Amino acid sequence: MTSAPGRLYRLAWGLYLVMAVGGIVWIGLRRGVIPLSLFFDVRSWWLDLLLGIGAALLLLGTWIGAERAVPLARDLDRQIMAALGPLQPGEAVALAVLSGFSEELFFRGAVQGAIGWLPATLAFAILHSGPGKAFRLWTLFAAVAGLVFAGLAVWRGNLLAPIVGHFLVNAVNLGRLARGHGDSGRLAQGQPESEKES
Repeated sequence: MTSAPGRLYRLAWGLYLVMAVGGIVWIGLRRGVIPLSLFFDVRSWWLDLLLGIGAALLLLGTWIGAERAVPLARDLDRQIMAALGPLQPGEAVALAVLSGFSEELFFRGAVQGAIGWLPATLAFAILHSGPGKAFRLWTLFAAVAGLVFAGLAVWRGNLLAPIVGHFLVNAVNLGRLARGHGDSGRLAQGQPESEKES
């Protein structure tokens, strides 16, 4: 028998659904219709897919480096893990899909499309904040990720690369935290997740 996900997981679902609807309404009111070209370019979707994967690898590498070098990063992992509660792999993937799509639709599609990349990036970073020093690191990482995703959206003119990159970053990190939840004793001692023995 598995445990139910934590309160933060359930709140995240509600927040992301509201964010997706808000993004759709905002874009619809601004543009009249939501063109398919907002999401991908039929001629070069494969390039956007590769760019999203590349962005995710860059951001994940940055986080793994921070986790090895900065104790606050490991502390943040423990705090997020505790707040999320136990996650099954399918729940982690579902949350990654919903968060990646909803946040990119809202921040890069609606906010950035209406008032620019800098306000969108700042709002995205503020959304990823919380109490204590460890969460300041999360806000900083979100600001860097937001800049990467904003740049991709401006360069490519659609949301496919940011959505793919965002999804992969969240899927890997949520999956890692889901696996680590059953081994929280090792994380409590400060050993990075990447040093887990087979």
